[in-house]
Amino acid sequence: MLRSLKIDMFWDNGKIPAVSVPFGDFFGVGLGKTTAFQNALFANAEGRSFNCFIPMPFKQCAKIMITNEGTRKLGFLFYDVDFSYTKIWDDENMYFHAYWHRDTATIPGKDFEILPKVNGKGRFLGTNIGVSANPMYKKSWFGEGEVKMYIDGDRELPTLIGTGTEDYIGTAWGQAKYINNYTGCTVADDSLKEWAFYRFHIPDPIFFKENIRTTLQQMGGDGLDIVAGYQASGAPLIPVSAETNGVATHLYAPGKVTKLDPKGKLNGWTNFYRSDDVSAVAYFYLDKPSANLPDIQPVNLRTWNLCIRK
Repeated sequence: MLRSLKIDMFWDNGKIPAVSVPFGDFFGVGLGKTTAFQNALFANAEGRSFNCFIPMPFKQCAKIMITNEGTRKLGFLFYDVDFSYTKIWDDENMYFHAYWHRDTATIPGKDFEILPKVNGKGRFLGTNIGVSANPMYKKSWFGEGEVKMYIDGDRELPTLIGTGTEDYIGTAWGQAKYINNYTGCTVADDSLKEWAFYRFHIPDPIFFKENIRTTLQQMGGDGLDIVAGYQASGAPLIPVSAETNGVATHLYAPGKVTKLDPKGKLNGWTNFYRSDDVSAVAYFYLDKPSANLPDIQPVNLRTWNLCIRK
């Protein structure tokens, strides 16, 4: 139900919604799995309410819609929208936007787009990400990928670049469930290989003057002998580097797939590009009410394989 419902928001007679996101994901509930939490932008006090405290200025008018695109009837919907009139419009105000996207099988070596390129002046507010790890990689770590932010004309090299998903959300060496104001992980299930986590850039604002694009590198890691076993079994992967005695050996070059030798000289932690089921909401402000981003994906893709993985 949380993926079948969608929430749309329109500002100042915009024809295209500034927000068009699955209901649960918008309110910080990743993978359609509700849990109790509270952070700087959202609250779900006992795991059965959906509260958002993000300022959303508009100059003339606003419209908020909730649509049930699933086959199951929603019996009750209670809501409350609070707003205040102001006598003077601040020309520095920007419109709130949110974009959601899911890729059920990311391509090894190709970064997942948290936010496709958006043109205009604005601020990247943060993201809520969900990962259902590919079972072909068993219990290997999925989160070696770097969060990259291409700002104001960046091409090959991004202005901001991280080191791994757990570092991006303020922890290290893997990630368990925890809730903080600006970073957290609401779902951490090793048995189902599912994680949902967030990062809000509130004390560390990210502004852009011309455009922005935000991606998440699809890279994980495990011991070399284990990764070699994944490779031998036909799992989709591209070796990136292997560490032996604290020294990393680079294995990746464009168009190259190194065949790992479990009995060779390299024997340490090995990073590899991989393919997982990844979804994300990007929250941002823009100086215009519409961003011309792709339409929300159809409900059958939004809900695919969610119930099976309970």
